[in-house]
Formats: sequence, structure tokens, C-alpha cells
Amino acid sequence: MKLTVFGATGGIGQEIVRQALDAGHEVTAVVRDPARLTVCGERLSVVRADLGDPEPLRAAVRDRHAVLSGLGARSRKDAGVATRLTRAVLRAMEAEGVRRLLVVSAGPVGPSAADDSLLDRAVRGLVSAILKNVYDDLREMEAELARSGTDWTSVRPPRLQDKPLTGRYRTVVGGFPRNGRFIARADVAHAMLSMIDDEGTVKQGVGVAY
Repeated sequence: MKLTVFGATGGIGQEIVRQALDAGHEVTAVVRDPARLTVCGERLSVVRADLGDPEPLRAAVRDRHAVLSGLGARSRKDAGVATRLTRAVLRAMEAEGVRRLLVVSAGPVGPSAADDSLLDRAVRGLVSAILKNVYDDLREMEAELARSGTDWTSVRPPRLQDKPLTGRYRTVVGGFPRNGRFIARADVAHAMLSMIDDEGTVKQGVGVAY
């Protein structure tokens, strides 16, 4: 497949690029600073772009089978960036007639597991309060997805870890795995790539966790 990855210098983005290349896909990585991209390969093209303007992004998404995005706030000070940048990606995709889009969101943005423990519910509430601006941004990003004409999927992980790929995790379409507290960035990337052709995840939020 021909894939475009936004946020390709982030922890999840670099894993998406690396795993996609290992699987034999052609990858276009859209970045603001190419020096921060540590992945290389014969099937990798790197595009430097300001992600605030959809017009220069059109060439990067043209004729792609799917677009994957790891865009999001790196801290509470960056709240708002996910919606703003994703909006530009959506406009570029719609202009080029590219439909499949998978993005990273967060577990607290979607519904919790119906049978979560009181402890997990309390922790979720505390984290949601601390990161309120970040999660509000992600909710608005998901609202932008819902208003778009794309075949989107929002992948919602819990706390992220820098650990090796396992390929073993749980996913819940429209919900969240019970007591799902952690997942490696590498496994989030693996889940996103595995969902590209999964019609059951189209126009859905998908909780993913160990």
C-alpha cells in the first residue's frame, strides 16, 4: 500500500513509519523537521511541510491508500494543535478524494468500559481533570472527523509507554478494554496499521490497551 504518515517524528508516528516500511509499504512521512526522523528506507519519502495550510499537503496525500496521523499535543500548553492540524489534513484529503484516515486520540475521550473498577474510574476522572484542555482538543478533533467525508478511525490508547512491540493487546470498537491502563507506542502503531482494511473500525472510535 501507499501510505502517508503525519506526525511522523513523534513516538507513535515513527513506529508507524518503521513498521509500515518493514511490512513492505511505500511511505510518505510529512514532517516539520526532517532531522528528527530517525527512520530510513528505500520506500520512504520525506516531505517537509507546515501543517497549518492544507494546500501544500495535497501532494503528500494524493493517490494514497490511507493516511495515518500521530498528530497531537506534546503538553498541556499545546492544547488545540490536534484539531487545527487534523483539520488541515482533512481538507487536503477531501480535495484529493482520499478517504481512509486513522488518527491517535486518547482513552478518556471515549466511553469507559462498563465494568471498570472504581479505582480505574477514579484514576480516569483525575487524569481527565488534569489534562482537560488536551482531551477537549481531542474531542473537537474527533468532532471534525465525524463532520468530514472521510472513512476515519480514531484509536484511543491509555497511558503510553516506550516499550518494544508485542502485537498482543485488546481492542474494543466503540468502547474501551476493561482495566486497560497501559500500552506501548509501538503497539498503538501496530494496531493502527492492522485497522487500515478493517471495515468494522470505519467511522468508529477504538479503545486499545493491554
